Amino acid sequence: MSVFLISFFLVYGSFNYYVFMKAKAALHPGTGASLLMIIFLLAMMACPFIERMYEKSGHEAAATFTAYIGYTWLGLVFLFVSASFVLGMYRFVLYAAGLLLKSDFSAASVSARLAFFIPLCLAASIALYGYFEAKNISTEHVRIRTSKLPAGLERLRIVQISDVHLGLIVGETKLRSILKEVEKAGPDILVSTGDLVDADICGLRRFTDLLAEVKPRYGKFGVTGNHEFYSGLTQALDCAGKADITMLRGKFVSVGGLINIAGVDDPAARYFKIAATPPEKDVLSELPADTFTLLLKHRPVISKESLGLFDLQLSGHAHKGQIFPFSLFTKLYYYPIDAGLQELADGSHIYVSRGSGTWGPPIRFLSPPEVTVIDLIREDIP
Repeated sequence: MSVFLISFFLVYGSFNYYVFMKAKAALHPGTGASLLMIIFLLAMMACPFIERMYEKSGHEAAATFTAYIGYTWLGLVFLFVSASFVLGMYRFVLYAAGLLLKSDFSAASVSARLAFFIPLCLAASIALYGYFEAKNISTEHVRIRTSKLPAGLERLRIVQISDVHLGLIVGETKLRSILKEVEKAGPDILVSTGDLVDADICGLRRFTDLLAEVKPRYGKFGVTGNHEFYSGLTQALDCAGKADITMLRGKFVSVGGLINIAGVDDPAARYFKIAATPPEKDVLSELPADTFTLLLKHRPVISKESLGLFDLQLSGHAHKGQIFPFSLFTKLYYYPIDAGLQELADGSHIYVSRGSGTWGPPIRFLSPPEVTVIDLIREDIP
């Protein structure tokens, strides 16, 4: 955890330094203005720590305001650096072409001033668009044909939410929007594939009451994500319990004699010295092969030892990058899949949700939030 935080703030600090240098080259500020810019950037970098202190001391309004300011700035900085990189590549291509062709393309280049303001305007425009994209929850429909549903059951509907990150930014209004899509789908089973909560204030809002109002025919099930451990496992489990969500931590349940649902803890547990749950393969090996097995696992990591022991793995975590072009990194890191449906070996499948909420910046770009409706259809049904 400490290694992650150090790495994150080293990268984030470098990005803010880059913003400062680009602004300085474009605006030529004096000593006083430069000092004010440095103070502002340091304050923005400190916002996550300040927000956390406010939150822990019970100052919810101040914590929420600080979170919005600090994490929106984080999104803007990432978008600014990304746009600057693309513009820098354009300038490099012009420079290289000039050397190779012995021509002067300087008229097609951009000044230091434009090299600051073009990425700034792009970043602000994308952030504004991304703020509304993050509010626009889409419903994804997935159909899985199987011979493992019992006779008389033509369809079983599972609805997945993932990475809601309930807390200061994703609050009651957003949760109502998510649950409206869930209720509209009419689930037989509701599952949460981790990172449901992301704050110290879960008990101070009606999160658990709203979740408890959703009553699928065969119940609600969930697994831990990394943020359940970051925000406090005891509180996260208490929140899930009050919402009538059965947490599967290295165990399985038989649901109505129709399917089996197994779940495993997120690997973040080991950083908090929490007792290890049974290995995934051991849990799955206990299940009958002739019954459909659903595996809930927060990260979209496929265990080769488990292939053939489950029929469908549901995961989240990657958010499909949440803000393009970060999706390029998640696609590489979680290869072969960071979002969507994929068929695996031995008859297994995996579906990875883009997530229903947001982490950090209240922004999504080219990765809208989703509620996933998975219909298990008996194979002999047309």
